[in-house]
Amino acid sequence: MGTLDWIVVAGYFFVMVAIGIWSRGRIHNISDFFTAGGKMPWWLSGISHHMSGYSAVMFVAFAAEAYRLGLTVYVWWSLTIGIGVGIGAFLWAPAWNRLRSKHGVKSPLEYLARRYNVPTQQVMAWAGAMLKVVDIAAKWVAVALLLQGFAGVPIFWGIALTGVVTMIYSVLGGLWADALTDFGQFIIQAAAGFAMFFAVASHFGGISFMWEIWDKLPENHSEPLAGPYTLTFFMALFLIKTLEYNGGMWNLAQRYMAAPSGYEAKRSALLSAGLWLVWPLVLFFPMWAAPLIVPGMENNAEQAYVAMGKMMLPAGMIGLVLAGFFSHTMAMVSSDANVITAVITRDILPRIWKGAVRLSSDAQLQLARVTTFLFIGLSMTIALTADTKGFVLKVVIALVAATMGPIAIPLMLGLLPWFRKFGPSAAIASVVGGLSTWAFLYTEQQFLKDFTVTQALIVSTPLIVSLVLYLGIGLLKPEPSESRDELLESLRSDEPERDEAVKA
Repeated sequence: MGTLDWIVVAGYFFVMVAIGIWSRGRIHNISDFFTAGGKMPWWLSGISHHMSGYSAVMFVAFAAEAYRLGLTVYVWWSLTIGIGVGIGAFLWAPAWNRLRSKHGVKSPLEYLARRYNVPTQQVMAWAGAMLKVVDIAAKWVAVALLLQGFAGVPIFWGIALTGVVTMIYSVLGGLWADALTDFGQFIIQAAAGFAMFFAVASHFGGISFMWEIWDKLPENHSEPLAGPYTLTFFMALFLIKTLEYNGGMWNLAQRYMAAPSGYEAKRSALLSAGLWLVWPLVLFFPMWAAPLIVPGMENNAEQAYVAMGKMMLPAGMIGLVLAGFFSHTMAMVSSDANVITAVITRDILPRIWKGAVRLSSDAQLQLARVTTFLFIGLSMTIALTADTKGFVLKVVIALVAATMGPIAIPLMLGLLPWFRKFGPSAAIASVVGGLSTWAFLYTEQQFLKDFTVTQALIVSTPLIVSLVLYLGIGLLKPEPSESRDELLESLRSDEPERDEAVKA
């Protein structure tokens, strides 16, 4: 990297801190900190929702799979998310918003105490928080690997640099800072993505490379499902991503909660869905062409995108691409930290420390900021002590994707009126059964070296067990509740008179 590249990166970090400082003036209470007070425009909510699904993982782990296997990574990742978010625009996005506007909910798990009971809420809160801290650690490692590849910066300093800057603006600016950095990320990613796309097009002599490269690549690179990514894996991941990106990944539920109304939240979801179907193609085509530009990197495919960027991009553009990597990770981590802080301060702490519910408004806001600081610090510590080789893909697929289903099923299906009689017995059994299944299979594969336990099995089986338990126990042991019926009925419309009719 040259001087101009470093200037671009330094400028990016300066802007991120400035956004945090500016956003601090918009934060007056925990409602502003966690849900932007319900004042976020639908288009900003939609862009933020879309960009919160990216991190440097895409340019490390997913780029490596694109290099090795081709088209399949778009099919099982971007396509599943785009379709799933489109479905969720009608099923879940408005309901999340109405939980905030009608019931004062500030954390995605806050409604679970009323929907099921407090033990269900606590099981899901603790399991999800522990999962997320490891997920964030993988993102720190991913961006540090990219910084090492582009600039030779040691892993330790890469994690420390990005972590500290993220910590500053997250602690200061809350969800407003998250959304504004997401928007900045959107602009940077567009510039960097198109720069790489057109550099690759120029290398091959024109835009026709998009359909001409496939004859030059291995035959399986044009297959929609290849390698370990089977039809079973695809179907399981489609259900997982539908649940995850509609609120199972808690920070994305926040984006819908931050919109002014349920209708505006629906528009946000449709915008995000459209972006998921189209924009990743611009990013993936250079990755698919990479074996023809930097061949022979199958054993070090995680550095393929870095090698191609250093070869093809002019001075300044490498810095912009690297800033894009930073923005992916920092925006997602900030978003995750904000929602985990909401869960800890709103759902976990009040159950273990009664004084938390008696804090003043200012003290609650201060507690939220301290919790954000500690959570990001813990994730950085895990990242700094991890074995970085293969860590990113292992966490993203074998841990996060495999355990997201059991955590998300009771949370997401609990918002739908069709499951109104499904109570806490079904919910707790679903979470515990699914996570226990994952722990057994993961132990068999990783520690007992049972290679019949495939990646598809690790991802799909916990999901199936969790879903079967939720549906089976919910149908065999219905637990109707008038309070639950009233809650779900209130989420069907933005109109207040519907709620008044229910209360009457």
